[in-house]
Amino acid sequence: MANIQASGASKKICFVTIGATAPFNSLIHAVLADEFIQALQQAGYTELRVQYGDHEGEAVFRQRTDDPNSLLVKTGFLITGFGFDKTGLREEIAVVKGRSAADEGMVISHAGSGSVLDVLRVGIPIVVVPNTDLLHNHQVELAEALAEQDYVVYGKIDMCVYDPNQHFDLIFAFSDLASSISQVETLRRRMKKWPPLRSGDEKYENGIADVLAEEMGWQLD
Repeated sequence: MANIQASGASKKICFVTIGATAPFNSLIHAVLADEFIQALQQAGYTELRVQYGDHEGEAVFRQRTDDPNSLLVKTGFLITGFGFDKTGLREEIAVVKGRSAADEGMVISHAGSGSVLDVLRVGIPIVVVPNTDLLHNHQVELAEALAEQDYVVYGKIDMCVYDPNQHFDLIFAFSDLASSISQVETLRRRMKKWPPLRSGDEKYENGIADVLAEEMGWQLD
């Protein structure tokens, strides 16, 4: 697949999570599309890591990453993936934070409130993509509300067409995720500059994550 970097090399990671409760195969397809991979590379990202969920998600992931004609394979861009982590995703999110501002990556997530809050608390820019296939779905409302308040970038996936013989095999999906990458950088700058003063000269050093932590009653570091 791709050349794994040396452990001491600088990394900038885009981490994708679909959550632990429902498949989100259209999101997996969208982030593995050639257009999105090319946009990641142009933005300086070195790795795409995908939490793809169950066997259906794994099938989608393997189909794309094993395709010798895909840009993923031709360019040697590092793509890694896994199904579930019973211990949660906090360690994965912490790695995305990076060792410096230049290394800080981004997260693309389904619009589950738990996943979104975990990312915001660490202070990493996040693209929130509602899974519109869910019944009694409140993910669209959550994503819209958070985007309106400039907490997140709202990512969309539309026009999904599936192979009738294999319902997890997506033939075509239109998404705006490639264009979301530039919006992420705008959000990153806003997160660093926006927060008001706590008192005197002391600022919310971790940006919006500190503000959310205070509002939720979490301990500020």
